[in-house]
Amino acid sequence: MVYDRSTPPATSTGLRGRCPRCGRGHLFQGFLTVRPRCEACGLDFAFADSGDGPAFFVMSLVGIVVVALAMMVEFSYQPPLWVHALLWLPATLGLSLLLVRPAKGLLIALQFGRKAEEGRLRS
Repeated sequence: MVYDRSTPPATSTGLRGRCPRCGRGHLFQGFLTVRPRCEACGLDFAFADSGDGPAFFVMSLVGIVVVALAMMVEFSYQPPLWVHALLWLPATLGLSLLLVRPAKGLLIALQFGRKAEEGRLRS
C-alpha cells in the first residue's frame, strides 16, 4: 500500500477526531483523552496540548446561543423560572458535550498544521 504524504485539511480531520497527518487514524481513545500515537501512520501525539481552548470556545458559543434563546422565550412567553431551568439546563449541558470533542480535535489539528509550539525566550 502506498502512503500519500499530503496532509489532509485540518478542519475536516479535526472535527471528525482523526489524525491530523494521515486523516485515517483516531485522535481520541476516550471521550477527550488523546491517544499516545496514531494507529494508522504512527504520528506521536505528544505535541497535542489544546489546554483550555476548546472549553473556552464551547462555553462562549453555547452561552451566547442559550442566553439569546432564553431571552427570546422570556420576552415572547414569560414562562415561570422552572420552565427556563427545564429548557436551558439540559440544552446547555447537551450542546457543551456535543461540541467539546470536535472543538478539541479541531484545535489539535490546527496546532499540528501550523506547527505551533510552546513559546520560548531567546537568550
